[in-house]
Parts: sequence; structure tokens; C-alpha cells
Amino acid sequence: MKIKTGRQEPAGQGEHDDEPLTPTARLFTAPEFNCYITAVIGLKSKINRDVFIEGLEQTLLKHPRFSSILVNDSSQEQKWVRTKVVAEDHVIIPKIELEDANADAFLESYVSDLTTIPLDTSKPLWEVHLLDLKTSDAQTVVVLKIHHSVGDGMSLMSLVHACTRKTSNHEELPSLPNENRLSSKSMAGYSRLIWMVMLVWNTLCDALKFIATTMFLKDTDTPIKGDFRLSKSKRMCLVHRTVDLEDIKLIKNAMKMTVNDVLLGVAQAALSEYLERRYGEKEKKAGEHESKRNSSNMLKEIRLRACLLVNIRPTTGDLANMMAKGSKCKWGNWIGYMLFPLSLALHDDPLEHLRRVKSIIQRKKNSLEALLTFTSTKILIKMLGVVRAASLTSRTISNTTMSFSNLVGPTEEVSLYGHPITYIAPSAYGHPHALTMHFQSYMNKMTISLTVDPTAICDPHQLCDDLEESLRSIKAAVQERNATQ
Repeated sequence: MKIKTGRQEPAGQGEHDDEPLTPTARLFTAPEFNCYITAVIGLKSKINRDVFIEGLEQTLLKHPRFSSILVNDSSQEQKWVRTKVVAEDHVIIPKIELEDANADAFLESYVSDLTTIPLDTSKPLWEVHLLDLKTSDAQTVVVLKIHHSVGDGMSLMSLVHACTRKTSNHEELPSLPNENRLSSKSMAGYSRLIWMVMLVWNTLCDALKFIATTMFLKDTDTPIKGDFRLSKSKRMCLVHRTVDLEDIKLIKNAMKMTVNDVLLGVAQAALSEYLERRYGEKEKKAGEHESKRNSSNMLKEIRLRACLLVNIRPTTGDLANMMAKGSKCKWGNWIGYMLFPLSLALHDDPLEHLRRVKSIIQRKKNSLEALLTFTSTKILIKMLGVVRAASLTSRTISNTTMSFSNLVGPTEEVSLYGHPITYIAPSAYGHPHALTMHFQSYMNKMTISLTVDPTAICDPHQLCDDLEESLRSIKAAVQERNATQ
């Protein structure tokens, strides 16, 4: 695959003002933390190239981030500089010759290969791949690749929101479910004074754990914890699996949790099963019964934490206008993260995973940890510079095991420039984790996207199977509990 690299000249200086990069955007351009976002979008119909390019010209190209190049001025200050953009230069249509190859495997290999190819910095940092490829769940596929300095996951969803319309009414924007933000309702059962004391105490404890993680506190070296000090540009493997969102909502309502809480519980159960199998394979020589007992005991001794990504915008409404100047829902990188400990164990009652997650997440919701990590990163960049700040951030994250994020998508079928969408599978890579789990809802589906380092996790489809099976077992346990009540 060849990518055009013809340099695009910046627009006249009097036409648009240059805009400096935000501290977080500068972090994502550092060699130690060079991150990208990909989104694999399945379509129900063949792609009309001309219609698609016209749609890009009417949406993406009108946004400053998608029509600006990243430059360093004479003082080495990074800035966005507006430029004239030709949409065709960012649209790649590869020639696909499958013969007897499996289409799904080809797509996974194609997207994984993209993780080794950097974007051309002489052009705006995005590209779209149009694949005339019929897979098991789509007629054709679109792959969007953007640099993380352009925006975060919520920015990506605003992009989807602005570029799509309801299939039932091509004049209407997609509908999104209301997101429950932390509010005064979270203080139910507490006086305001007690709530404030707990907020300060929890934040202080989380801050100390954050500092300890940066300095010395490391997760256990498990089979899924990669070593990114050996290579800065690993080829990552991206796979996805779609499950029924209604199953997740059934569990959510029965356990009085959020969808995100349920997904964390499912992930914890799946990782317990996956690691138990990996450890068990290593100890088969000790005998089947003894091997299972040893691996089960080993799980309880493992420290495994996820960087739980959190949108810190004060409002998540008005997504369609996020791309507009002055929008209250800000474009860019407005994400913090929480260090979330996963309690690995094999339980006879799978609902125990949900109970443990719920007890931890309730305390985390009464903490300013996410805002603290976001603010501390900005302060570090201003005090130490991008290179040192990126090194410290990379060190903190590499002392944990995985990343976890969840985004809410449209609740009904939408079309991308007139092409109905079947699924949306976004993810990110470039950060020092061998495993990133991303969950994306769309209509009545939930798509699980895994980005893995194949040298650590050589069987990502098995992990997808474990996630799917964990969801089924938890749903069955909920239904059984409801039947006996």
C-alpha cells in the first residue's frame, strides 16, 4: 500500500490565525507517547467514492483540525497552521485480491499493518481507507485513522454525529442516550459535609497511589503485560466482537449499576478465565487438578490495574456542534484516567465480579482522580517540558497493565454520507499497553474492540470468546436470581 506524501502548502497567514497545540495534544506527539485513533466502520452497501469524498468536503474539511498541519515555529513551539486540503489526498482505496483468503482475517491484517505506518506530517493528520471488502458483518468497510493530537474518543464521536444522519430520516441527526453525570444525586445518604470529607480523602488516597505508581508501584508481570521498552513501534493487532446491548442493560437494571460498571465486571471475569488458562497451560506437568488449583491461587495474588479513561468535559451534550467554534462541548483531548484495580478470581457465582466492581467504582466516583491526572499532566508539561512529561506519563502507564474505555453511540441506525452503518469499532494505540479494551454502543449492539500486542497476547480471539462467555454466564446468573425472587 502506498500513501501519497505530496506536501501541502500552508494557507496564507492572513487568512487564518495559527493555533498553538494544547498541552495534552503536545503530549501525544512526543516519541514516547505517539498515539493514534482508529475507527473501523462497517457499512451495509457498496461505497460510492464520489459521494463519500463530497461528504468529507462538507464536514471534515471544514473543521480546523482536519485542515491544519502540525508545524514547529522558530522557537520550537508546536502550532496548527491552516492549509489547503484536497480530500482525495486523504482517501486511500487499496486494490484487494482475496483469492481464497478469509475476508475477516484480511481486514484484521490490513488494520494491524496500519499501526506500523505513521501519518505523513506534511499533511493534516488523518486519512480514510475505503475497502471494497465483504466481511461476515458488513458489505464494505471504512477505516478512519487520525492522530490523537487531533482529538480524543469523544471528539471522534462528535465527528460521527456530525457526519451521519438517521437512516429513517436523512435530515435528522442521530439520537444519543442521556449520559448520567456525577451530580448532587451522588450524595444520597450523605450529608454534604461527610460527602466533602470523603471526596477529599478519596482524592488524596488516589493521588498517593498515582505518585507511587509513577515511582515504584508496578503491576504483576502477567502474560498479558507487554514490555514496550524493547520497541517503540510495535505492530499491534486489532480485533472486534459484537454482542447484544440488551443483555448488558438487563444486567444493569437487575444489579442497579451503569452499563460501564457491567462492562468492567464482564472484563474482570473474562480476564480471570483467560489468565487462569494461560497459567494452567504452563503448569500442566504438575497434573490437571493441581495445575488448576495453583493457577487459581495465583490469580488472587496478581496486581492488575486498568487505566480507566474518563471524559472530563463538564457537558457531553451538543455533540454535533462540538466541531463548531464556541461550542460548550469542547473539541480536543479532555480525558483523565483512573487507576482501577481488577480483582482476579474464579467465582462459583459470576455476579461476585459485579459486586466487587461496584464497590470500587462507587468510591472512585466520589474522587477527583480523573481530573487530577488530567491537571497534573498539564502542569508537568509546563514545568518539565513535553519530553520529560511524556517519559513520566509513559512510565506511570507502563506500570499498569491495560487501558479501558467505553463510548456511547447512536441509538438507531445511521448513515455515513448515505451509506448505512452496521457497526463502529474504534480503538487507540501508541501508548505502552499490550491490551486496550474499548466498548462502543450502536443501536442495540455493543462492539468490543481489542488492541493487543501479539507478542504478549497471541490469541486475541480467545479473549473475545472469554468476554462473550462471561457476559452469557453473568446474564444467566441474573436471570436465575430473578426467577427465585
